[in-house]
Amino acid sequence: MKKSIILYLILSIVFIMNARAQNNSKTYFTTGGEFIFSFASIDNKGDEGGNVMRFNAFLNLQGMLNHDFNNTLGIFTGLAIRNVGFIYNNPETGLKKKYRTYNIGIPVGFKLGAMNKTHLYAGYEIEFPTNYKEKTFHNERKDDKFNVWFTSRVPTIYNTVFVGIQFRYGINLKFKYYLTNFFNQSYTEVNNDGITEQPFKDIDVRIFYVSLNINLFRGAHFSYSKEELKYKY
Repeated sequence: MKKSIILYLILSIVFIMNARAQNNSKTYFTTGGEFIFSFASIDNKGDEGGNVMRFNAFLNLQGMLNHDFNNTLGIFTGLAIRNVGFIYNNPETGLKKKYRTYNIGIPVGFKLGAMNKTHLYAGYEIEFPTNYKEKTFHNERKDDKFNVWFTSRVPTIYNTVFVGIQFRYGINLKFKYYLTNFFNQSYTEVNNDGITEQPFKDIDVRIFYVSLNINLFRGAHFSYSKEELKYKY
């Protein structure tokens, strides 16, 4: 059921993007990658330490459908594939855990400022986790690793908010915060001793990150009208 809903949303967004971009000169499609420096606010049964910065640049792809009402105001939506996670390190026990999910995101936001130069943007994005991966290290030695598709270890959706700035030559900085706990605290499993437990019951993790994007909202223009040239220069 989850797979069908996500596939339907993807196909719907792609269809709308193509239709809008072809029918309106003020509507255009842009793409970009994302280099993510992520952190997490961790509350593990009252223990709030142990977070380590996580960097990743693999499979963070975004496509945006932009509509500019004028030279200073625009809106956008789109589709993204994003690698999001965090690292938990407990130096007292020598335990390190790495968690990540591949998410499909659908953002909705607005842009304010000079569309062809520097402008601010902000919005909301819903993300659907698809693949979950977990690694366990003891004293820097890997003990366990596994990944699973569409697991109930994490929520069905993540609610997120973001704000950013795009500079004149297409360099883009974004801050994003996950309003939803990374884990599903109600998740239940049977351990090796046959005991049913809830491993994430008392763990609250809120991820936030800063990312570097290139040309995320910058359209490709090969010809300009007089008005566009006047605005641009």
